[in-house]
Amino acid sequence: MDTDLLFYDEYEQFYKMTGKSKAFENFCRDAFGEDFSQDGFSDINQINRILDFIPKRKDVHILDIGCGNGKMLGYLQEKSGAYIHGFDYSENAINVAKETFKTNAEFRQGLIGEIEYEIEKFDLITSMDSMYFAPDMKEFVKQIMKWLKKGGVLFVGYQEGDVMPKTDNVKTTVLAQAFDELEIQYDVEDITRETYDLLKKKREVALRYEKDFEEEGNKDWFELLMIQTDCVTQPFEKFTEEMARYIFTVRK
Repeated sequence: MDTDLLFYDEYEQFYKMTGKSKAFENFCRDAFGEDFSQDGFSDINQINRILDFIPKRKDVHILDIGCGNGKMLGYLQEKSGAYIHGFDYSENAINVAKETFKTNAEFRQGLIGEIEYEIEKFDLITSMDSMYFAPDMKEFVKQIMKWLKKGGVLFVGYQEGDVMPKTDNVKTTVLAQAFDELEIQYDVEDITRETYDLLKKKREVALRYEKDFEEEGNKDWFELLMIQTDCVTQPFEKFTEEMARYIFTVRK
């Protein structure tokens, strides 16, 4: 594994923790509406938006870029009956996904920009807080569009102000610029206010489980949750100077 990969060791430890921590499971369920072992911003309301783009027929194939331990894909499969595919750079996460989801499911360890899939394989490709790690966004978007079937949809949750720097507006994000340069039409929804409210809830719920995290020996993960949500101790207007979140959708 490339030593330059951001946060690899941290993610390996994170997915070890999620498999054992009842406090984190309860935290996810209360903060996000479902336990998908979230290490980010995707609550059940954002995930349910994806359901609208899953075709109502048999033999539907969904790919999740940065699938973690596969829980979100498992939820989409439960709701739609689709075949699910996912890749992630965390070995621990992929091992859990393979053990958990064995029917009409394929999980692979791999890197954005390096892993390959069949041309026109997928009806829907999702990426929740993982496109940031593309070494060349334009080239990765081209790769994704090859994987999509005609009429297929790309659904991306995209956060600015943490891994990616905050830009002036959605048109100046790295992802939007890649779409524009490739002349790919897209729709975008600004969910920054929704994200601010979610982060406030995330912080409140984490504080509720502080003692449980500590008793498990996972106080460091509680402290990380406090760091991740420190940005909402300021008013929304100030928050928007530093953070933004969008949902991009592209139909091939």
